[in-house]
Amino acid sequence: MEETKKVEVLAPAGSYESMVAAFAAGADAVYIGGSRFGARAYAENLDEDRMCRAIDYAHLHGRRIYMTINTLLKEGELKELYGYLLPFYRQGLDAVIVQDLGAMALIRDRFPDLPIHASTQMTITGVYGAKKAKALGASRIVTARELSLEEIRRIRRQVNIEIECFVHGALCYCYSGQCLMSSLIGGRSGNRGRCAQPCRLPYEVKREGRTINGKGERYVLSMKDLCTLDLFPELIKAGIDSLKIEGRMKSPRYTAGVVNMYRKYIDLYWKEGSKGYQVLPEDKKLLLDLFDRGGFTQGYYKQHNGKDMAALKEKPVFREENRKYAAYLDENYVGHSLKEPIEGEIVLEPGKEAKLTLKAFVPPVSVTCFGAVAEEASNQPITKEKLEKQLKKTGDTPFFFQNLDIWLSGACFLPLQAINELRRRGLKSLEETILSLNWRSQETEKERREEKDGERKKECGWNETKKTQRPLMAVSIEEQEQLGPLLNHRDVDVIYVDANGFLAGSWKDTVKCCRKAGKQCCLTMPHIFRQKADEYFRANWEMMMEAGFDGIVVRNLEECQWLEEMEALEFLKSGSQNPKKALPKIFDGSLYAWNHLADQTMLHLGAERITMPVELNARDLKEKGCQGQELLVYGALPMMISAQCIKKTTGCCDHKPEVVKLKDRTGKEMPVKNHCNFCSSTIYNASPLSLLGLEDLIGKLNPGVIRLQFTTESPKEITECLDAFAAGFFHGKKEIKLTGEFTRGHIRRGAE
Repeated sequence: MEETKKVEVLAPAGSYESMVAAFAAGADAVYIGGSRFGARAYAENLDEDRMCRAIDYAHLHGRRIYMTINTLLKEGELKELYGYLLPFYRQGLDAVIVQDLGAMALIRDRFPDLPIHASTQMTITGVYGAKKAKALGASRIVTARELSLEEIRRIRRQVNIEIECFVHGALCYCYSGQCLMSSLIGGRSGNRGRCAQPCRLPYEVKREGRTINGKGERYVLSMKDLCTLDLFPELIKAGIDSLKIEGRMKSPRYTAGVVNMYRKYIDLYWKEGSKGYQVLPEDKKLLLDLFDRGGFTQGYYKQHNGKDMAALKEKPVFREENRKYAAYLDENYVGHSLKEPIEGEIVLEPGKEAKLTLKAFVPPVSVTCFGAVAEEASNQPITKEKLEKQLKKTGDTPFFFQNLDIWLSGACFLPLQAINELRRRGLKSLEETILSLNWRSQETEKERREEKDGERKKECGWNETKKTQRPLMAVSIEEQEQLGPLLNHRDVDVIYVDANGFLAGSWKDTVKCCRKAGKQCCLTMPHIFRQKADEYFRANWEMMMEAGFDGIVVRNLEECQWLEEMEALEFLKSGSQNPKKALPKIFDGSLYAWNHLADQTMLHLGAERITMPVELNARDLKEKGCQGQELLVYGALPMMISAQCIKKTTGCCDHKPEVVKLKDRTGKEMPVKNHCNFCSSTIYNASPLSLLGLEDLIGKLNPGVIRLQFTTESPKEITECLDAFAAGFFHGKKEIKLTGEFTRGHIRRGAE
């Protein structure tokens, strides 16, 4: 039989009860949220006492608890993270799941022996992101759901890091961590664990005013649930360490049912290998009985995207319950606390203290306790049967006796009260001994003095308070026909050209045109960097270097690492005597910098400047500090970056870039642009962001660069917009207005 690899079954727990059910059903570990900083703000997250109890419960049964800190933290919240985590760290928390780079830096610094798992919210899509996450302190990555089996194999071959992948449950339409749809529509941010799931609503797909999806297929953004039972042999051979089930908002019954099924088939594979592995159709039907959004999909493991992955139809309001299966789950797993087998030995001898030795198996520990002195029995000596009956009353403890040896020397007597007390002390001592193996003492913590905000920010370079004379105007464009108005405008300082619309053959001429017009020119990398992008930019690296770009706009951790490696190769190739200078890097807003420690991390990663997050309001930005950095003041914000293709879902994909529109129930139409060069698509907000008229507010934030971002605008619209912003921001003209509908975004309201 082939060698099989032991992998972890990782279950969701939205409540203490779900955790108990998950472990009862066979989970090796659970991921669960505390009262703050988790990506499921509406789950029944645990307070401090219950979280500590949950950690103890897991360790008593040889299981693990991973705590979610997988949201973005504002400056004030970051200050509270250390104190929040400290009691769980001391209790023996097994790992934290983290999205925020600032939170990661703080945890690595303050709790150096606490494992960090890089959340799927960090949008790690390949080898380069895995390397960078490891360099930042992660011991495990939770990959983007969109990865193929081959991409996972590549990470396993090239990076020594644990790999965790989703195998069951809800799929997002957007790459996790890159969704602003709920935030921009209703102020409920997915990056703050408050997603309102607008992707589950119906939409018309419009092309030139005509609806191209049928009435029965309006749920084009609603994905079917993932189910990978049939793929287990391939998933395990690909090198996955942890099989993750989604569903922290689901019931304990759902958790138990899914975990139990996945446990069954993992065990089957370990026993039989690939040849004897077969999934019964009736078992998949039971999973659908638990939750059905229109059937299952195997997700992205074997295909990049596809219409068959979308639910298209509305989830039925009423579904008949499988009462027999529900009763089975409730009886066997829900509310069913685990009991661990132990062995015991009691020795009684007249005139000596009773001696009780208890031994656990996972972990292998033993304890010995002494009780009252046994007396010489005058008429009714204690029997083995009576001793056994009393000692085996383990009650609500986490143990049961698998074996109990009783040694009686002569006719002994010991009161029942003394026997019960010895049993209680023995079981308590065994429990504390097991738990103490995971406890962390105060002395083992890496003590750090509390730096003042000013001292911390000084390290980042954010302590400059003087007003810049005039911020630069940077303008981002996605199509070549948008370049003309920028070249002719006197107030444009820097032009960002998107690699999706400006192909390699145009780079050199584009830079020449910009230089001739007295503008700097930077290349914007793709929102998502996967194998296709790697191959494309590697093949065109020489053209990129020779084009003369003034900088690179970086949008994800993959690109940070990729550029670092390519620049290192360039250094070796050109020789240390005449090395080519690395291009300055501007970190885009998709690399979230919500706090000064995230800023600091990005500076260490090579950022020349950082683009401020669009979800922070002016007060948040001022508290964090953004002087000298880049601030978006105009543009249709990307609401979703997806591996899916709306055109393909509606059966109209011709592999040509195009803009279609999604019309929601309120009549708003959101542009959708497919980027065939790298096979992704972007859904933009229906109304562009415009901070025109807020010049005084922006001036107080003191950015070094203001950015205008054009996506689908015509050259005429671009010229009008440039004139208006230049007049308002640079020439002191007030009451300048643009035609059309606009939004102020989060500059005043912020994100919940």
